[in-house]
Order: sequence, then C-alpha cells, then structure tokens
Amino acid sequence: MRRELHLRLSASLNGSPVPVFRSILLVLALSLGGLSCRRQLPTSVTKDGESSGPTGISGMADYVQDGEGDGCVWVVDSPSGGRLFLCGTIHILREQDYPLAPAYEAAYMFSDKLVYELPPDESTSAELPKKMAQFGMYSADASLNENISPQTWEKVNVWAKKHGLKASDLNRYRPWYVSLMLTATEYAALGATPNLGVDTHFEKRAREEGKPGEGLETADFQIQLFAALTKKQQSDLLDQTMGEMDVVAREYERMIKAWRYGRLDDLYKMLFAEADKYPDIVNLFLTARNIVWVDKLDLMLKKREKAMILVGAGHLAGPNGLIELMARRGYKVRHYREVKDF
Repeated sequence: MRRELHLRLSASLNGSPVPVFRSILLVLALSLGGLSCRRQLPTSVTKDGESSGPTGISGMADYVQDGEGDGCVWVVDSPSGGRLFLCGTIHILREQDYPLAPAYEAAYMFSDKLVYELPPDESTSAELPKKMAQFGMYSADASLNENISPQTWEKVNVWAKKHGLKASDLNRYRPWYVSLMLTATEYAALGATPNLGVDTHFEKRAREEGKPGEGLETADFQIQLFAALTKKQQSDLLDQTMGEMDVVAREYERMIKAWRYGRLDDLYKMLFAEADKYPDIVNLFLTARNIVWVDKLDLMLKKREKAMILVGAGHLAGPNGLIELMARRGYKVRHYREVKDF
C-alpha cells in the first residue's frame, strides 16, 4: 500500500508553500514550476483517456490560432539589440484554455531559444520521484498527525475518505508534500493538468522543431526550498490548503481571466493579499529567486540574445516582479500589444 501511495503522491509536487500567499491553489499554477505539474496525477482523479495536450499538439495549426485576450507577455529590449519576451505562464491548464493569446505565438516565432524555470525534461527524470520521496517522507519515528493540529488531521481524514484513501496512508508524508498532492488533485478534478501547462505546451513544440532550451534553476534547488520550511510553516500550509478546497473552481476561473488579459494587478492582489505577514517566505520563494533570475536575463540582453522566457505569471507581478526589476535596470519594457517593431 505504501509503495502504491507513493506513486500516487509523486503526481504533483510543483507548487510553492503558501502561508505566505493568499492561496496555495493559485501559487501552484503561477509561481513555482517543475516539481509537480508534469507528473502523473493520482489515479483516483485522473480521467480515462486524458489528453496529453491540446488536440493536434504537434501541428502548427494549434499554435497559430488566435486565442482570447492580450496575453501575459511583456517585451524587454536593450540598446544593444537584445530582446526578451517575458511570458507569464500557468503551469496547469485545461483543454478549453487553448488556443493561447497570439502574444505567445509571436514570442515563440521571434525567439532563437526558450528559457524555462527548469531545464527541458529535468522534471520528468526518473530520479526525481526518489528525490521527492527523500525529502517528502518522515523517518520511521515521525508522522504527519504528530506534526499538525488535531483539527487539520481530521480534515485530512475527511479528504482522504472522499478520494478513496485512508488518512493513515498519508501519515508518513510531510505536510508540504501532502498539501501539494491535495492541491493537484483538486485541479485535476477541474480538468486542469500539467500536460496542458503553457511550459509543457512550448517545451513539446520546441523539442519537435529543434529549438534550443535551457533552465533558470534546477529541480534540486526547488526541492531544497521545501526542505527549508519550518515545522510551523508546513503545518500552516496544509491547514490553509484544507480550508481552500471549496473555492477551487471559482478562484481558478478568476486566475485564468486575469492571466489571459495580462492583468497583473489582479493576479498580484489574488496572490499576495496576506504576504506582509510572512516576509521571510516571500523572500525565499519569490523575491530572492527573481533577483537571481534578473542577473541571468541581464546577461542574455547584453549578449544580444533573443529569447522566450517562460516563468509562472506570479513572478512578473508586483514591485519585486521581473517586469519592475528589469525596468529598474534601465531596459525598455512594454506589453506585447504596445510593440510594433518585430
């Protein structure tokens, strides 16, 4: 039973811890991509015959159709001639969310390479589930119910029963691991899967067409972010996740609409309404990573590269988002709709 459960739990660990944020359900899709979104979801919620991508994903027709909205795409230009397309992504999407806004197609066509949060194919490595298990499981002398409140443990029992599991089957796993599995399960129930995420969408296409790609960080680095969480932060994360189960569908629709039209102010408000209560976590999972990324993007521009940058839309928003950070460095930053000189 434990081995089977681990395979099911290995489904979806691509989120970001969020007592720091208003909603873990949104952060999973908007902020930290790679660990969970591209792995098999629990069988209890996986639809039979689930699609691996938009119909005809390997064909050009799906990519040149004009989707609704202006897109969450900003163009960064340097005086030397370098150009980056900052493309805010959703790591988990539904079939109905395609085709994408035309800004994404333009970014792909006018770029020489793609840059993701993680290097292409790293999140599908056979070693990744082993690494996740190493950090996501307690040793034999510890358990989940000992590290969370009785009230949260009861909620876990109720959730597990609803999905054909026993809470005892989850008891060897750390709160952050269980929290992300629950989150991905709820998204899957909406038809939102990592196989349809924007990152995966373009990664598949670039592989087929021979377009080079690289990553801004590694899966090992992202795993270590979770390892840095304190006991209280993990407990708060799971408790908050359990409290959001009833609003998944409504919040997801709000997120998609804001993303589709590039409304970063709306996304920022949805994600960071309570962020000031947890400054250390905000710094760990967003601000510090953005600052490191900006140095790498700066180097690309100085080398006059033209690249499509695919990162969770949560990384673009706010005073410490990539858009503002690039502007502070003196680069010209415009939304795609404002750019005419392609």
